[in-house]
Amino acid sequence: MHSEQVRTAPPGQDGPAAARPARGQAGSGHRAVPAGGAAAAGGDASGDRFRHEVLSVVLQVRERRLHVLLWQRAAAPFEGSWSLPCGPLGRDERLGTSASRHLAAKVDLTTIAHLEQLETRSDPHRDPRGRVLATAYLALVATDTQPRVPADTAWHAVDRLPATAFDHGSIVRSGRERLRAKLSYTNIGFALAPGTFTIAQLRDIYAASLGHPVSATNLQRILTRRGVIEATPATTQPTAAGGRPATLYRFAARSLVITNPFAAFRPPAAEGGPPGQSSPADSADRPTRDGTG
Repeated sequence: MHSEQVRTAPPGQDGPAAARPARGQAGSGHRAVPAGGAAAAGGDASGDRFRHEVLSVVLQVRERRLHVLLWQRAAAPFEGSWSLPCGPLGRDERLGTSASRHLAAKVDLTTIAHLEQLETRSDPHRDPRGRVLATAYLALVATDTQPRVPADTAWHAVDRLPATAFDHGSIVRSGRERLRAKLSYTNIGFALAPGTFTIAQLRDIYAASLGHPVSATNLQRILTRRGVIEATPATTQPTAAGGRPATLYRFAARSLVITNPFAAFRPPAAEGGPPGQSSPADSADRPTRDGTG
């Protein structure tokens, strides 16, 4: 599993509008923090303590759609609603370690291709039971991984979420936007794809994650030119329908690399839009207005 350390958001930033580094949210299975547990609790000027929880936005492309892993709450508040996997930060525990521990213990997920800090939520009223500071992580699972999850846990399409607890729906959307942004300027697709894949398979993964069609030809051209993917000697197995076997590709690196800090995947032109607009993959390396590209 690759884990990225993300810088903390500037003071005063909170919630999706500041979705860069550390922000998070709490939301389920809270338990009281022992007195003196400074690493697992915060405090204000009056000395009041509050809980600090760690949660994870676990994303995977399933059946050509981007899904998030949620578990259904069996107790108030928000009984019956769906929650992100989360739990309290241990007094002697690092945030990333806590996120991994709760994923393994609560949803039996141990195979994570990439983990990075997403954001921190600090709204005093985000939990009706009392103040809870929460740090969220983005966790990505490759398509060839099929984790066995408990009966109260299920994968849900990100664009069709059920009723969610606390501010978890907002945090899921923050995770989706972080992924979409990084698909443009990094090689983060390695954490969603299997070890080897055809260009058509990779195109489906990018399209599901970005939320719009992607040109397989342009995607191959751009990612190859950037050195993000490389062809292997292997090909797909011949089928009864015949045809030329497809070349299998792989990511050149299996850890996060910034490949083009100025790139941005853009959706194709809307119907009736300006003629000649390039496809999303083609526009990814198109120079920006200031001439960078």
